Amino acid sequence: MDYSSDKKDEKPKTTRKGVGKLSDKQKADLKKHMANHKDLKDMTPSQLKSHRMKMMAQMRKGHSIKKAHAAIK
Repeated sequence: MDYSSDKKDEKPKTTRKGVGKLSDKQKADLKKHMANHKDLKDMTPSQLKSHRMKMMAQMRKGHSIKKAHAAIK
C-alpha cells in the first residue's frame, strides 16, 4: 500500500490577478469621483470614507469607476 500524499500533484495556490496599487490615473479618477459625492453632500463623513475604501478595493481588482460603483451598490 502506498500512503504517500497526492498533494504533490496539486498546483500551488496562485495569488489573485490584478490586485495591487492604484495607478496615477485611477487615483485621479477616484479623487474626482469622491469630490462629486462631497459636493452633493449625500453622505456623512464616515459614509464617504467607507465608500472610498470600497471603491479602492474594486479598483485594485481592475474595475473602472463606473464598474466599481455598480459593484458596491
